[in-house]
Amino acid sequence: MTARERMLKAIALEKPDVLPVTTHHVLPYFLERSEGGISKREFFERYGLDEIEWIAVQKPDEARGEACDPKQGELGFLELPVIISDEWRVSREELPGKYQTVRCRVSTPKKELSMVLQSNAYTTWITEPIIKEKEDIDVLERYLPMPLMDVQASLDARERIGDRGIVRTHIPGAVDFYGQPGCWQDACTMYGPQKLILQTFDDPGWVHALLRMIQRRKKNYIASMKGAACDLVELGGGDGCTSVISPAIFDEFVAPYDKELIDAAHKSGQRIVYHLCGSKMALLESLAHMGMDALETLTPPAMGGDCRLREVKESLGDKMCLIGGFDQNYFFTEASEEETRAAVRKCFAEAGEGGGYILAPSDHFFEAKSGLLAAFAQEAHSMAYT
Repeated sequence: MTARERMLKAIALEKPDVLPVTTHHVLPYFLERSEGGISKREFFERYGLDEIEWIAVQKPDEARGEACDPKQGELGFLELPVIISDEWRVSREELPGKYQTVRCRVSTPKKELSMVLQSNAYTTWITEPIIKEKEDIDVLERYLPMPLMDVQASLDARERIGDRGIVRTHIPGAVDFYGQPGCWQDACTMYGPQKLILQTFDDPGWVHALLRMIQRRKKNYIASMKGAACDLVELGGGDGCTSVISPAIFDEFVAPYDKELIDAAHKSGQRIVYHLCGSKMALLESLAHMGMDALETLTPPAMGGDCRLREVKESLGDKMCLIGGFDQNYFFTEASEEETRAAVRKCFAEAGEGGGYILAPSDHFFEAKSGLLAAFAQEAHSMAYT
């Protein structure tokens, strides 16, 4: 099979020829530091991994008077175009500090909002969320732009990758500067996870109002995805796992909102992969009823999660494709090649039976030895289905 055929078979819960093997985002930091600056495509070819073409795309709804921000400059890794309007004007200010720090300001007819982001060579994070007061969600409700899917960009990506692999994208965050695909997870970036958790007890009605506002924007985007050539669309995010919240919060504030997005995506002809890094064993029954097409990252205990791969396969393997489950922290950096190969075989034994499994690291990696990456891919492709 081609890499594309192999992964699509697994996503469809069928048996491919051999175990599909890929990775989550290939980070620019890793390519520059460890691989001599090669491209993502060259990375997949070098190690024989099944390729993923990642795209981050949206376009303005011109009928609403929206446009791309002409001052944004060249887009970075998976950075989305910032959408502006006469009532949503964006400016950026560099701030001093140990890390690269940027304040993103938004001017609206009612008030100014702002978010502060910091970055290092590895990643970007929020130091000041955009929602400072509860009334700010009324401003966001009224003035946030409503971007659409750039369907042509997805068709172009499908043509570029051909049979080498699949096309993945994600549902954008409500705020273009920084966000998460899932409703709860996105709300955490806009208000702060600790504060949001407390509000589920102190003011649950306000939390639901925030989630509905975020969900409406995402539903609008999903409705515009009809005809898009994406093989998997990412939803979810780490703030929904039980490393952060309780199963009770998940069942009330996460699952209902994201299930509606999953249903909407299916109506638009799209498949959803639910990204839930961290612990999730207490959520298996809830996840089984959400209807996603695939689940990642299946983070093992050695990496701070609690995933027991065999149990997840027994519980969810007939309902959704499973992606991940591999401890890249150890088996890409410190293990021997035989240990890495043995870890691949263990994942296959626990989750590979009957198909419906794609081997991948549990989320990003920043360091890896060349020989261990090669052993990872080679051993996976030696795991044949009969």
